[in-house]
Amino acid sequence: MTSALVFRSRGTELLRRVQSSLVVGSRRTWTQRSSRAYSTGGLRDDGATATATTTATAYEDVSWKIRMLYDGACPLCMREVNMLRRRDEQSNKIDFVDIASAEYDPRDNQGITFEEAMGKIHAITNEGEVVTNVEVFRRLYDLVGLGWVFAITKTEPFGTIVDKVYDVWAAYRLPITGREDLEVILAKRNQSTMCK
Repeated sequence: MTSALVFRSRGTELLRRVQSSLVVGSRRTWTQRSSRAYSTGGLRDDGATATATTTATAYEDVSWKIRMLYDGACPLCMREVNMLRRRDEQSNKIDFVDIASAEYDPRDNQGITFEEAMGKIHAITNEGEVVTNVEVFRRLYDLVGLGWVFAITKTEPFGTIVDKVYDVWAAYRLPITGREDLEVILAKRNQSTMCK
């Protein structure tokens, strides 16, 4: 792939993620229906409006309040996870799920695929609500007594600015942390699951 194509591909992906962040997060435009289905609107690659609807499934008989999906192969992510684990040790309000694990199953996680989870941080409440981007950190930090760290992000324009900064981080997390491109990681993951 030429550098111009790589830039265009990454630029298109970044634009899609920024558009997605406008719909998902603390200021998301989710509409809750009586069937507990959530709908989001966004732009497809061809510019047309797309709507995706998923049905949230509550988790019964669990002690945790939120499940954090994290990339266990990301060194920076693991620093955050380890800090949260230490702070959550006594209360166990957070269920930590490593998406890089061979045992990761989207069916147990509201259908969130490995590729989706690698694109941006996801969490799932015990009621089945999927949360993404900075809103995940707001909720996690609040549960471990550090809600004040992200409190300012609930106020505009700070919330929007932090959301946009996170979008850029999410788009470039793999190269910044010295990891392979997502396509390479996906190919290796698919190859390892075929070999089983």
